[in-house]
Amino acid sequence: MKHRRRNGESGITLLELLVVMVIIALFATLVGTRLWKNVASAKATTAKSQIETFENAIEQFRLDVGRLPTQEEGLQALRVRPSTVDQSKWNGPYLQKDLPLDPWGNAYVYRMPGQHGEFDICSYGRDGREGGEGEDADIVSWK
Repeated sequence: MKHRRRNGESGITLLELLVVMVIIALFATLVGTRLWKNVASAKATTAKSQIETFENAIEQFRLDVGRLPTQEEGLQALRVRPSTVDQSKWNGPYLQKDLPLDPWGNAYVYRMPGQHGEFDICSYGRDGREGGEGEDADIVSWK
């Protein structure tokens, strides 16, 4: 038995509403996964950019002071003059802002002497541990 609509009344059936909701959910899933992948690659790109900024600042420090920051001084020597450095040589701060954490909220690792060069700088990625793949992969200065 069919119900007829009277006087031009129109409405949405439950089935039509469910179809629309399924389409919206599929669209949101597709867009969400693509957006999430872009966020992950943006974090890696940000970490690479910050490491390059540290490298440039370290080279400026070396030109002014005549040596690299020691392991103990770390990257903080780019913001605050180490007590072992003559004030007349230190022309810092060499970074405009405070030392940033990596995009995952961890401190960058500075090694002097480096295992891959005169010094190494790295972020251990999302997991905060050495090694890993994908988002957990290390972002390093020597590659």
